[in-house]
Amino acid sequence: MNMGTRAALSVEEYLHTSFPDLDKEYRDGQLVERTLPDYLHSKTQGLLIFFFLLARRRMPLFASPELRLKIRPGRYLIPDVTVFHGVEPTISVPDQPPLVTIEILSPDDRFPKVEEKLEEYHNWGVKHVWLVDPHSRTMYTFGPLLTKVPTLRIPELVLEVTPADVFES
Repeated sequence: MNMGTRAALSVEEYLHTSFPDLDKEYRDGQLVERTLPDYLHSKTQGLLIFFFLLARRRMPLFASPELRLKIRPGRYLIPDVTVFHGVEPTISVPDQPPLVTIEILSPDDRFPKVEEKLEEYHNWGVKHVWLVDPHSRTMYTFGPLLTKVPTLRIPELVLEVTPADVFES
């Protein structure tokens, strides 16, 4: 569940805390739990990371699962997959928008909350904000509206993620 609880931690403490279960986001003084992934979520996340690792042979792409990002002071979000292009981040919590953020739906996700998060990435300056639903085998782009697409594209890199890349038969 995406439940906010009043944070007893400062930003500095949050950034130095390892949570016993799934990492939490930090939103303006509140710790926010993320939904627990299921097998399809994890499998899709792995396939997306693998896709970008293979693409790295041809171009400077740096993909990470569940990386804390500093959207602004007091606001730390954790996409399922983050992809930087050009230069690999040198700080542990990047504060500059990546090229791509990807959220992968879990069965317990609430669509309005997910869409709100996608909008935050878009407003922060992420060029490619994607949503992948492994259960319905659908893909979406966001910016500024959520649009169902047959493939996920990064035109400036001539790179395309197809359903076959992330949804095994």
